[in-house]
Amino acid sequence: MDKDILEINEISGSKMYDLMKELYPICRSITGDGVRQTLKIISKHIQLSIHEVPTGTKVFDWTVPKEWNIRDAYVKNSKGDKVIDFKKSNLHVLNYSIPVNKKLTLEELREHLYTLPEYPDWIPYLTSYYNENWGFCLSQKDYDKLKDDMYEVVIDSSLEEGSLTYGEYYIKGETEEEVLFTCYVCHPSMCNDNLSGIVVLTYIAQIISKLKLKKSYRFLFIPETIGSITWLSRNEKNVSNIKYGLVVTCCGDNNPVLYKKSRMGNTEIDNIVQKVLLDSKQNYTIKEFVPWGSDERQFCSPGFNLPVGCLTRGLFSGNFEKYHTSADNFELVKPEYLKDTLEKCIEIIYVIENNATYINLNPKCEPQLGKRGLYRAIGSQKKLLTSHAAMFWILNKSDGNNSLLDIANHSGLSFREIKNTADLLVKEKLLKEI
Repeated sequence: MDKDILEINEISGSKMYDLMKELYPICRSITGDGVRQTLKIISKHIQLSIHEVPTGTKVFDWTVPKEWNIRDAYVKNSKGDKVIDFKKSNLHVLNYSIPVNKKLTLEELREHLYTLPEYPDWIPYLTSYYNENWGFCLSQKDYDKLKDDMYEVVIDSSLEEGSLTYGEYYIKGETEEEVLFTCYVCHPSMCNDNLSGIVVLTYIAQIISKLKLKKSYRFLFIPETIGSITWLSRNEKNVSNIKYGLVVTCCGDNNPVLYKKSRMGNTEIDNIVQKVLLDSKQNYTIKEFVPWGSDERQFCSPGFNLPVGCLTRGLFSGNFEKYHTSADNFELVKPEYLKDTLEKCIEIIYVIENNATYINLNPKCEPQLGKRGLYRAIGSQKKLLTSHAAMFWILNKSDGNNSLLDIANHSGLSFREIKNTADLLVKEKLLKEI
């Protein structure tokens, strides 16, 4: 998989940023044409399979809801001026609002207005998926400007029988063991949550689709919660193939990468991600599993208990105060952070693809490395070279019980150092993969 580094260099952060700009204006929700439009754009980059699940379909304890679409929404004062305008920001409408066309006094209107008084310039993002309601979100500054008046209130939306839409991209590897990458596509115009996850997964999929892979890879672009529940309900018989999984979300801000472990906490994906973050020599945070957050809580529910963690940056860190607001914009997310997340995901894939267990073919005492040109020419040097240390660790630990990842963790050396040295020892017929 050395080709992966070349591919990453070709996928600049600006490409992901440009895709984010294309997706940003779309009003998405857990169902509807906004999701379809989003998946259509992603399909220009990878060959998505689009699935439609009808309203009313039972998915475990849940039911696929009615489909919601919106064309326009506004509040006009008596002069005809739009004091709230959906076309200026799709966050202005309470997501999943039912249709409205009426005239209200300011006092009546206030019951349907939502603000963030502590952040007077920001518009909150709020939803009413499973409780038929309507409302508008606006900044506290604009709220304070509203005067006693008669207001025309229009929400040109529909909530009717339809379907839930999700996208899936499957890359067949040499084995049926699966690596699952998933993100959600239900949020409207916010960059970190979760356009960042969408664009990073799109380009990861594009990169590895060109590689020869041992594992099979599945990428899901789904509405949060109901989407993962629906997918699991429809694919329950096949989830045992999933051996590694990552939910990728809120990964474009300047916070250090944060990894939330799977429910089991000691799975191979947990160990791999922690090693990759350690080897990066950058700041990072590891968080134990908690039963809230994103879709990892569905994949890790006790009836499935899949090895799925969550890779993020600001989420769970306490440093994402702009979460679910209009301030989650292009000033928060930057190309260099998107690229950093992508690089770490590719490195995780590198370890997944290359981790293996070996047997020492010359296990009785150390083999003579010097006659093979594998040892330093001048003896008694005080500093043991990294490559020599890697050889000693690999030869000593390769008894059929330790993987390369185990050896990398035991030795404190990077996984790539261990893997490159193992390749050299295989070439010299001192090591064999089992």
